[in-house]
Amino acid sequence: MAKHEHDHTIQETVQEMVRAMSNKGWRITDQRKSLATLFAEADGYLSPKDVYESMRQKYPGVSFDTVYRNLRLLSEMGVLEQFYLNEGVKFRARCQSHHHHHMICIQCEKTVPFEFCPMKHALNLPDGFQVVNHRFEIFGYCDECAAQSASPQ
Repeated sequence: MAKHEHDHTIQETVQEMVRAMSNKGWRITDQRKSLATLFAEADGYLSPKDVYESMRQKYPGVSFDTVYRNLRLLSEMGVLEQFYLNEGVKFRARCQSHHHHHMICIQCEKTVPFEFCPMKHALNLPDGFQVVNHRFEIFGYCDECAAQSASPQ
């Protein structure tokens, strides 16, 4: 069986995404289940166009606007993570099992999770500021991409 990062099965990830949608009062349609499955099975990031092209194969009447709106709403509810990479905004399923952050290769988009969280250290935030959410990503080049750019062409 294929595994999602952190040993989550695809089915567990789909169930978490569907549960989050249901908790927000969304009707759980076949299209939304398909959307959850698409992200649970994806190895990396998906652009809105990638999602639209995939969904259109099974649901020919789906519009790009509907797909994009659902991606934004799923991101806002914390089901998807949204990243701005070289080719624009992309999304991936958020790991719901525990808190962590990522190092992301800006060339191949390989993602490496890390458990260190800078929020656990004094950040000298203003008094009275209540943090309800945060993100922390490190962008750079993975070993393979760094070696390719350093080697003579």
